[in-house]
Amino acid sequence: MGGVTFGNDRPLVLIAGPCQLETLDHALRIADVLADACARAGAGFVFKASYDKANRTALSGRRGVGIDEGLAMLAAVRERFGCPVLTDVHDIDQAMRAASVADIIQIPAFLCRQTDLLLAAGRSGAAVNIKKGQFLAPWDMPNVADKVASTGNERILLTERGVSFGYNTLVTDMRSLPIMARTGWPVIMDATHSVQQPGGQGSASGGQREFAPVMARAAVSLGIAGVFIETHEAPDTAPSDGPNMIPLDRMAPLIASLMRFDALAKAEPLRA
Repeated sequence: MGGVTFGNDRPLVLIAGPCQLETLDHALRIADVLADACARAGAGFVFKASYDKANRTALSGRRGVGIDEGLAMLAAVRERFGCPVLTDVHDIDQAMRAASVADIIQIPAFLCRQTDLLLAAGRSGAAVNIKKGQFLAPWDMPNVADKVASTGNERILLTERGVSFGYNTLVTDMRSLPIMARTGWPVIMDATHSVQQPGGQGSASGGQREFAPVMARAAVSLGIAGVFIETHEAPDTAPSDGPNMIPLDRMAPLIASLMRFDALAKAEPLRA
């Protein structure tokens, strides 16, 4: 995918960037830090950011720059750093447009069973990253992936992001990673959304960002294809998902440590 290879037995790929696009300069500055850190650590790198956050907790939540401006920003990041880019799509009309720029289009967790959206994503020509719904078991995901694969598109990623556990709480069952890996598709761990507290601040989601590196390390130690992390230089003032984003200045040492865990895990792979 854009020069990066995903595989549960291949070196780890980092999918990372801000939750939502803000300005071109902001996106380039974050991508620069992440690309450099990944190059130094030997990790693959995919830049991610959303042009529209269509599932904000409240109507007052800031949604983003929109598809036209957002895709232009992602194209500029891709050109500057030569890295693949990933962004979300929310309806069938967005899939082909997003795929004209994005190497990977992402199906949000709440939409992962929307058949028409999955088929449109598959037909777009881009790789497809499917977030596992907070309401699904890992053994439900083969049916989801099969919808995309039915279009002839077999560049599919499956991402764990936690499961609902009571109100405003997510938990992650680490068994889900090897279970989903049995499908043969590369598996990704979303370390930051898994520590989100949906709606936990009333009109916005909360989160426990201090546990995001813990989730990343735990998942990578099992031997997976990649880890998904949202980051920002000032998470507390970010327009969305600040409580669960990792500060940008902490990313380089984290990436280096994740590559050490990855090398250990893939030298002696687990067989679930």
